[in-house]
Amino acid sequence: MTARRRLVLVALLLAALIAPLPAAAQPAPTTAERGAQKSTQKPAADEGWEETKDVQRSVVDADGSTRAYPFSDAFKMTVRADHTQNLRGRERVLISWSGAQPSAGRSGNPYGPGGLAQEYPVVVLQCRGTGAEVTPETCWTSSFSQRSQVSRSDVEATWLRDVHAAPAAKERVSTSLGALPSAEECPEIDRTGLYATRLTPFVAAGGTVYSACNATHMPPEAAADSAFPAAEVAAFTDADGDGSVQFEVRSDVENESLGCNDRTDCSIVVVPISGVSCDQASTPVENDLATIEKACRKTGQWAPGSSNFAGLAVDQAVSPALWWTESNWRNRFVIPITMGLPPDVCDVLDKRAPTAFYGSELLAQASLQWTPAYCLDKSRFKFQLNQMSDEAGWNLMTSGEGAAAEVSSAHEAGADPVGYAPTAVTGFAIGYVIDRPDNAGEYTNLRLTPRLVAKLLTQSYVGSGLGTGHPGMSKNPWAIMADPEFAALNPGLSRNASEAGAALLSLSNSSDIIEQLTEWIAQDRDAREFIAGKPDPWGMVVNPSYRKFEIPTSEWPLLDNYVPQTAIECWQANPGSYYSLLAAPVTTIAKISTALLDAWPNTQTRCDTDVTTTPHTYKTGRIDRQSYGARFMLGVVSLGDAARYGLRTAALQTKPKHFVAPSDSSMSAALKLAEQEEELGPFVLDQARVRRSASAYPGTMVVYTAARLQNLEAETAAKVAQFIRVSTTEGQRRGSGNGELPDGYLPIRRSGTTAGLYASAQAVADAVEAQESTDPPTGKPSADAGDGGIGPVGGAGGVTPPDGAPEGDEPSAAASPTAPASVAPGPVDMPATQAVGSDVAGGVLPLLILLGAIGCVATAVIRVAVPLLRGRR
Repeated sequence: MTARRRLVLVALLLAALIAPLPAAAQPAPTTAERGAQKSTQKPAADEGWEETKDVQRSVVDADGSTRAYPFSDAFKMTVRADHTQNLRGRERVLISWSGAQPSAGRSGNPYGPGGLAQEYPVVVLQCRGTGAEVTPETCWTSSFSQRSQVSRSDVEATWLRDVHAAPAAKERVSTSLGALPSAEECPEIDRTGLYATRLTPFVAAGGTVYSACNATHMPPEAAADSAFPAAEVAAFTDADGDGSVQFEVRSDVENESLGCNDRTDCSIVVVPISGVSCDQASTPVENDLATIEKACRKTGQWAPGSSNFAGLAVDQAVSPALWWTESNWRNRFVIPITMGLPPDVCDVLDKRAPTAFYGSELLAQASLQWTPAYCLDKSRFKFQLNQMSDEAGWNLMTSGEGAAAEVSSAHEAGADPVGYAPTAVTGFAIGYVIDRPDNAGEYTNLRLTPRLVAKLLTQSYVGSGLGTGHPGMSKNPWAIMADPEFAALNPGLSRNASEAGAALLSLSNSSDIIEQLTEWIAQDRDAREFIAGKPDPWGMVVNPSYRKFEIPTSEWPLLDNYVPQTAIECWQANPGSYYSLLAAPVTTIAKISTALLDAWPNTQTRCDTDVTTTPHTYKTGRIDRQSYGARFMLGVVSLGDAARYGLRTAALQTKPKHFVAPSDSSMSAALKLAEQEEELGPFVLDQARVRRSASAYPGTMVVYTAARLQNLEAETAAKVAQFIRVSTTEGQRRGSGNGELPDGYLPIRRSGTTAGLYASAQAVADAVEAQESTDPPTGKPSADAGDGGIGPVGGAGGVTPPDGAPEGDEPSAAASPTAPASVAPGPVDMPATQAVGSDVAGGVLPLLILLGAIGCVATAVIRVAVPLLRGRR
């Protein structure tokens, strides 16, 4: 190579590194996007999403000029989603927005067809496809009236004057897809020209097209008696332009026609209703405009922030009924989402026989993500969690019928010693759905004392007029919302009693959750004295059936046998224990979570008489779902379910006037109070110590993988050990993907607050695999337990962690989804999780990489150029 060529090569190398990278080629905009408003989009932290867009309505005047209408400035609207990846059926995503046009005529129920009688709402839908694939025809609505306008007069045919609509969409009778259905199929359509019709068919995942001209031409999931309530919503924007909604995502399990799954991408679509932009006016004189022109230019008859509980008329041009018009659709925000693997993926893809673990529902949401990480990896066994009561799971494990049990407390061992491997840190909560009066939205700062929960469990509220004859408690409040103690802690709520407010939906079987809940109650003097028979300061007394009932207990019995004496015919024909029907406990935590999600109390007091039959017939059973705006329901839920489904959770009292909500920091504070009394045994969280804390969450629980340390088959022992090691290493990495730890759990790390849990888990894994134990746990406290906090325990402190064992410091309150504590009477602040990062570091890192690369090239330059220069001397 000549000297000149060497110099040229050096110059080219330097230029290649120093020159800025070329911008990625941008795809040409689609037809639908060419008319869209100016927007900016960026991904948000933690799998979230964010986009900002200018939204503006316009009209064309008689002279052909276009002007903004009715406001000169556009609304700069920003929409956010808190998470979008690996979603599961019925999981809720927080959709929030700012900068939108304030809504008017607020509906009493914004879901499904109930939300149509509003003005300027924000419509949120789930649609199949992403990006330009999303069309109104792939978006789900639960009724045809939300997507089609059939036989409308000119006052309600404003879509015909949409300036952005294609000519075909302005025909008097039209459909957005395919041919118009025949008169035999859809006789409701006027074809004389007197009335206008516009159909927006729905295209199912399998290709079936539903014309949506009436209820019979809609998909089966849109039936009036559908198993699930409507998820699509016309949400309200406040006077400041802000709004939010917990949007429930449906998979193909809940909605096969929509068809969203891990193979079919879908989107949450947000459509701000700004109003139909109207085409050219026929005259400059407003009063001389045709009826349909005037209707198109209407700006609403309700004041911003007003309510329309009665469902009175609204101006169609600014209502959600026309979300599909091009004027509104062009302003859409399309949020791509992905669905996680279906629950049966391991049964479909892995034909090996599973190794069953039995026990706690607290592990359910983690198991949902962990299970595929086993069955899809052939080097691992096929893991399966069979959820049941802790006691039942324990019994199967000790009898040899189960490989391991998932439990949250110490249980009586059988003939073989048992080790408890900490596997997950989570807990229980009192979940709730409560609406504020006057349709002011959901209540978000519920606080409960042990005595209030004791009142609910002991069925000490009267319930209704049916309970006023109960001996010994007839003067008690009918429900918790009418209790002065509750009202003082939670001001501003309606005090109108309902049967659902007289009970806490709970479990009917034995559970470690009930044991810990009642232990929390037992450590409170006021609660203990109330159960013992002492009236509260307002004169309320315990139900005589539960007076002096002993707590704690792992199973809450139904002791009240009161049968109302009433003139109601249905009750006379179907007598029953009224308070058992009020409480109506269930067998699984999942049923409680679903009931809260649907705002459908399990109260079994419905008793209707059909007088049209001879003899009369009766309908008894579960009461109806509660109406939006008047919901009030409480239930015991897992923190995993609460996080997955977006359920609100109450702050529970610890020290007097201190209420602690579940969060990373409050669970970590609780763990600091726990002690491991026996090596390889469980850690005990003393609720008496929690009661003295201002920051520890009482519902914190550790889920243990409990397995025999002796007489366990070697192959099974190896599988259990593998599960413990994997679940406490890669299984503690937070995320929504396979093998990761979902929200609702505090990661177990090999340093910080949970170090002792991690070390103990590794020691138990070794002991289970070895199967050499000849003695049960010693009962001695861990050598390094110190003053009771969870530090490195026993001999496990020297355990070498497997590759990938997570490290981490103790969580801070700022990183928690809810505040760890509050002091009455102020509300419990619940700040959103904040991403931790550095803009400076983010900007400097690429520069450092570039400088390093330049250094490498400089070295090469010197090696090439120096001999060259020497040769020229």
